[in-house]
Amino acid sequence: MNLVTNNKWIGQRTIRPDGMDKVTGRAQFAADTTMPGMIWGKVLRSPHPHARIKSIDTSKAEKLPGVKAVVTSKDIVDFPIEKGAVMLGIQDMRWMCRNVMARDKALFPGHPIAAVAATTEAIAEEACKLIEVDYEVLPWSIEIDDALKPDAPVLHEFNKFDGKPSNIVGRLEHKKGDIAEGFKKADLVIERTFTTRPVHQGYIEPHACLISVAPDGKTTIWSSSQGQFMVRAMTAYLTGIPQSDIRAIPAEIGGGFGGKTIVYLEPLATLLAKKSGRPVKMVMTREEVMRATGPTSGSKSTVKIGATKDGKIVAAHGTFYLQAGAFPGSPIRGAAGCSFTPYDIPNLLSEGYDVCSNRSKVAAYRAPGAPIGAYAVECVLDEVAEALKMDPLDFRLNNAAKEGTKAAHGPVFPRIGYVETVEAAKASPHYAAPLGDGNGKLQGKLRGRGVASGFWFNAGGESSAQVNITEDGNVVVTTGHPDIGGSRAGIANICAELLGIDYRRVSVIIGDTQTVGFSNLTGGSRVLFASSMVVTQSTEKIIQTLRERAAKIWEIDPEAVKWENGAAHPASPNAGQFEPLTLEELAEKAPAMGGPIGAGVQLNTQGADGGFGTHVCDVEVDVDLGIARVIRYTAVQDVGRAIHPGYVEGQLQGGVAQGIGWALNEEYIYTKEGKVDNPGFLDYRMPVCSDLPMIDCIMVEIPNPKHPQGVKGVGEVPLVPVMAAVANAIYNALGKRFYALPMSPPKVLEVLEAPTQQAAE
Repeated sequence: MNLVTNNKWIGQRTIRPDGMDKVTGRAQFAADTTMPGMIWGKVLRSPHPHARIKSIDTSKAEKLPGVKAVVTSKDIVDFPIEKGAVMLGIQDMRWMCRNVMARDKALFPGHPIAAVAATTEAIAEEACKLIEVDYEVLPWSIEIDDALKPDAPVLHEFNKFDGKPSNIVGRLEHKKGDIAEGFKKADLVIERTFTTRPVHQGYIEPHACLISVAPDGKTTIWSSSQGQFMVRAMTAYLTGIPQSDIRAIPAEIGGGFGGKTIVYLEPLATLLAKKSGRPVKMVMTREEVMRATGPTSGSKSTVKIGATKDGKIVAAHGTFYLQAGAFPGSPIRGAAGCSFTPYDIPNLLSEGYDVCSNRSKVAAYRAPGAPIGAYAVECVLDEVAEALKMDPLDFRLNNAAKEGTKAAHGPVFPRIGYVETVEAAKASPHYAAPLGDGNGKLQGKLRGRGVASGFWFNAGGESSAQVNITEDGNVVVTTGHPDIGGSRAGIANICAELLGIDYRRVSVIIGDTQTVGFSNLTGGSRVLFASSMVVTQSTEKIIQTLRERAAKIWEIDPEAVKWENGAAHPASPNAGQFEPLTLEELAEKAPAMGGPIGAGVQLNTQGADGGFGTHVCDVEVDVDLGIARVIRYTAVQDVGRAIHPGYVEGQLQGGVAQGIGWALNEEYIYTKEGKVDNPGFLDYRMPVCSDLPMIDCIMVEIPNPKHPQGVKGVGEVPLVPVMAAVANAIYNALGKRFYALPMSPPKVLEVLEAPTQQAAE
């Protein structure tokens, strides 16, 4: 494919196609959907962190006037543990069937036990209270250290690690060279241990769905998700309804960040609708979202780095324990695979351990695992740089991965943009600006500056698109991915560019599972990369058809026709003298020239390039109150090619905002009874506008040569360096390091008041 470089619309800040609907409230989200005869579904959830379910009696609930259906685990398709994994993407249906509805045991507070459908929400809630469950309460563990104790209660008795029952349910390693020999060559070795707390993705829109099951079994799902094909497949697996009988329609999505890549409500609502013969609507409360949907992992990480006096890293060892929650599946791949990747380290061992504990099953969160690993690695890197008396960015440049570097997780890098991100950060006005009054002090507060880098793999995968020319010469593009990061705007820019027309003539819609070919999830920073490939190839087919039709009208060879500026032209004077035929004119003539003009392409896209970023952060710490505030932030990233710069900047700024929350305030707090104590936005402290500075963005554009527009995914990388950059800035301000997140006021005061350096636990 040829790289498009001379652009009219690619790289422009065009008006987003969904903007008007969203600012006027016309956009339809899942909770906005209604149907005649609709009833409401509610879920009964376990009050216990760990309990054997001895019996469930639903008879009283079923007799309550207004109740139309009740389902329990016996209604969900069982995937027996002993028969081995049943994979759908990265999810094992053995765990999913037990996550959507508890079977033998409740494994976390909030674990679904039963679901009820009734004519009103109030009746459904009352019916849930009438369900009698006989629990045998079991010992439980929430934290990693507790789950790893020799006498810890084991969540899954069948699981063994090192030959013994264990809550360690998986291990992954990446190895390069010989770390023992590498550390022998080091003049300086620093080893530190870090902890992070579980944090939620924090999407504003809760999970919601409306599902209708017709008498013939044909099922229609309207829901909020990051992939309607995922919804269809998981619902089919868990209910036993054939995928061909399920139509999943994606609503607009009010945030996901990875948290809506699995299902919670859809199988339950489907079974309730099937039993009741009525459409069933389910909407989670915020408390249900916080208690029973996937945050990302809490973690315990140990990182050891050895370097020579001249600032070369010779060895590194990272061990990352991540909480999976109730079922296997923590993002150890991101922690172990991404953390050291910005650097050329000859001897490296990076290990990830997947640990179950009695909390809700984790779900993906923006570069899953990578921010956790980067927090530990980038903080130790700063300590090494300081001990060597090197500028932290110079130290990173001295060890930067570049073309030809072999990453521990496998690939040998082609041309990558990491070095350029560090150089751009170093040359930025931010990095050169003074702090406070010149010595970091201002009005009794201390200021500091920190830096950090990060990496995310990015991805391709299956995508489908259909491009159709309307009768009046405009364009409708249908793709198969929910638009979370601005893919519709990017696709409109690309399609308009290729056709040579105004971008406002291109409409981009998200098809459902029966109107467009299979398309994988919106996640992994894959969607614009993948969808623009299939849209490009579809549009190229359209252009070929337009050239052929113009050639037929002019009675010349199609090779003698070129397409530019929205019209067919003779390729040269030798082809003949003809007036251009515009897209509108050719569309008007379509009925007489072969019929409708359209083309579709389905691909398993390949060639995704990983993404790198480097961040600079300034903080101000009130030493009396322990409050740390980010006062200036610059995010630098190799974005490949910025198809829509406004959206790219939005991705960078959004990732930074989330990372600041993760660094300074956000955490799940558990009671002594093992329950989440802050399941709402009043007590779970996400940053709001007043907590954040203006966030500057520097886009480094190193186009991906394997993509027609040079696209690289950009959505994941911006979160990866943030916690480390904030932590390094706080150290620069206070001269004391923090080895635990969040760095909230009580923990800052604890460290400030300690007589010697200590970790904030």
